[in-house]
Amino acid sequence: MEIQRSISDLLSSLKNIPSLPHVLLQLIRVCNEENNGLNDLSRIIEKDPGLTGRVLKVVNSAYYSPSNRLKTVNAAVRFLGSNAIRNIAICSSVHTVLHGVHTKSAFNIKQFWWHSLRCAILAKLMAKKTRYRDPDEAFLSGMLHDIGKIVLWINFPEPYARILSMHQENPQSILAEEMRMAASHAEIGAGLLKKWNFPSFVVDAVLYHHAPPNEISNSLPLIKLVYVANALSGSVGRIDPEGMESARAFFGLGQENMNNLMLQADDELKVIAESLEIEIESIQSAESGMTENDREPHQKLTAEMENQAVLLGFLQNLLSAEDEYAILKETVGGIQTLFEIPIVHFFIMDPDKRFLKGETLIHDPTFSMIKDMIVPLQMENSLLITCLKNRKITDSFNRPDDTRSVIPDDQIIRFMGKEGIICLPMISCKESIGVIVMGLDKQEFFALSGQINQLELLAGHAAAAMRIHLLKRFQLQQIQQERMDASTSLARRIIHEVNNPMSIIKNYLRLLGIKLSGVNMAQDEIRIINEEIDRISQILSRLTTFTEDWVHLLETLNVNNLLSDLEKIMGASLLDRNHVRLLLHLDPNLPPVVADRNSLKQVFINLIKNAAEAMENGGGLYIRTRHIAARVEDSQVKTGYPKHVEIIVRDEGPGIPEEQQVHMFEPFVGAKTGNHAGLGLSIVRNIIEMHKGTIDCQSQAGKGATFRIVLPVDSSLKALPGR
Repeated sequence: MEIQRSISDLLSSLKNIPSLPHVLLQLIRVCNEENNGLNDLSRIIEKDPGLTGRVLKVVNSAYYSPSNRLKTVNAAVRFLGSNAIRNIAICSSVHTVLHGVHTKSAFNIKQFWWHSLRCAILAKLMAKKTRYRDPDEAFLSGMLHDIGKIVLWINFPEPYARILSMHQENPQSILAEEMRMAASHAEIGAGLLKKWNFPSFVVDAVLYHHAPPNEISNSLPLIKLVYVANALSGSVGRIDPEGMESARAFFGLGQENMNNLMLQADDELKVIAESLEIEIESIQSAESGMTENDREPHQKLTAEMENQAVLLGFLQNLLSAEDEYAILKETVGGIQTLFEIPIVHFFIMDPDKRFLKGETLIHDPTFSMIKDMIVPLQMENSLLITCLKNRKITDSFNRPDDTRSVIPDDQIIRFMGKEGIICLPMISCKESIGVIVMGLDKQEFFALSGQINQLELLAGHAAAAMRIHLLKRFQLQQIQQERMDASTSLARRIIHEVNNPMSIIKNYLRLLGIKLSGVNMAQDEIRIINEEIDRISQILSRLTTFTEDWVHLLETLNVNNLLSDLEKIMGASLLDRNHVRLLLHLDPNLPPVVADRNSLKQVFINLIKNAAEAMENGGGLYIRTRHIAARVEDSQVKTGYPKHVEIIVRDEGPGIPEEQQVHMFEPFVGAKTGNHAGLGLSIVRNIIEMHKGTIDCQSQAGKGATFRIVLPVDSSLKALPGR
């Protein structure tokens, strides 16, 4: 049978199938309890057709792509795990929560559930009786055989309600009306299961469960099992002659055998209903809709879903948080939204696992001392340490009278301004991340006691986000360290090879200087060349500085003279060639600084070279120096030195992209392409920081880049004697 195009489009847009609130409440409760296993989850899911279909659809989707198609709920639960099952249950219940089960609806979902489950149980019992190879497959097919009715009810509520009201006692008339409206529920159900990648045998069993008996007689056993089970799962006490005849003709099961199997199916149905604490309605029941016994669990589910929606949004925000501060901020927001607790602090584990250090996001001087608090891990009587050690929520309200409190706990309670505290352990993959501490009064604490599972879930999500961020940072450091080690090894080989020709060049320059000394010709140029060769030697020796400390040759240095020499060195070789105009504005009253000449020369050469290469069409490059005698602490420059030298290097290039500015001073990160290693600005920053200075950059697209360097005049660095 071919499904009409309009129904095919409908199936393509289908996202939700409603489930009973009782089933979902039990499922969520079991997922949140540690002592329940996966078998408990499987037993609950198997009792609801909508949720069964959703779970099997997800587990067999391209996203999970198991090597072998999973046919049973138990296999799916073990493959996905409890967390994924909980999420599937929440997603599948969204439609039910938003629209509810109408009290006077013509489609009674409890009767639908009763019929589907009775058909599934009877099909499984018959499969065992006839020694069919896979009784669970028969159960699954029986559970899903009428799932097309839910599709019709959700998508065509008004016309389908009229059909059900007019032809409630005549299944064949309902099928005929379904065909005139769109397609039969058997066709729609089969198309849905095929779209979900169900096994073809299951799809066929759903497709043909209303076919004529003469067509069924030549079909596969699974189709016959579902056909007979559906025919005999009508009203309680009513024997369908056609179903009985089919059971005898297909399987040789007489009326006595079938009566016994149907009685056994009804007994199992009652056990399931009692275990779920719900009222089921057989097809013969005149009532429809939600009873008073149903309203409370449905209201609980609605509240549960609202909280789960907040938790889902909280989790999404955590995953997009860029750093530890953002993670803690989202955690505070989640706690305040879900539990209305305004006072939340954190105690984070230090990297060496020695103590917990306080952290707060509350901008209030009252709580500022939290950041100065440290709780050693050896202080085992502390509620915070007990919380981490036992991996359970602890509080000050249930502390035994004979247990002596420790000073940090008492201080935290006083800082909170509340009667007590509750501590949530932040643990991920058995790794202790820290503790969330909340201040509460007794009344608030007792009101919170019913939300322990949600508190643990929130703390677990926060801990996982923190751990992921810390792992990423550690991995980045490891990668950078490996790159540095590789660079150091290569540098040592380069230094060995280059030193020999450099020594030869210096010897020839010395001879050239002696020959020209009588006429004083080009002595200044020879001096600069010698200095540059010495600087090259030092640069080569410093290629290992990412893993080793630099050895400085400090001297009292005039920055203006250094920049004037660079103008001579780089004028013809770089600036003129790139049509770049270098304009120096040097403060004549600039005081000297204590620095390593070659290191600072390398800083300025890197900045000038970067600017010249960025200005492919030429432009102006401006270098300005000035002496500032007052302390400067603005958003760009923060230095504790009252006197400092400021050097500004500004170009008229295209600017630095915003996404690169954040990491521009990190090793192997840069805006250049080709043979550039991306080390220049990282070296520049290291050199400036070793001189106890600062460097920052301001850049806008199309407006060039401005680098500002601040070097202290009164520095703790000391020049070497004789320099």
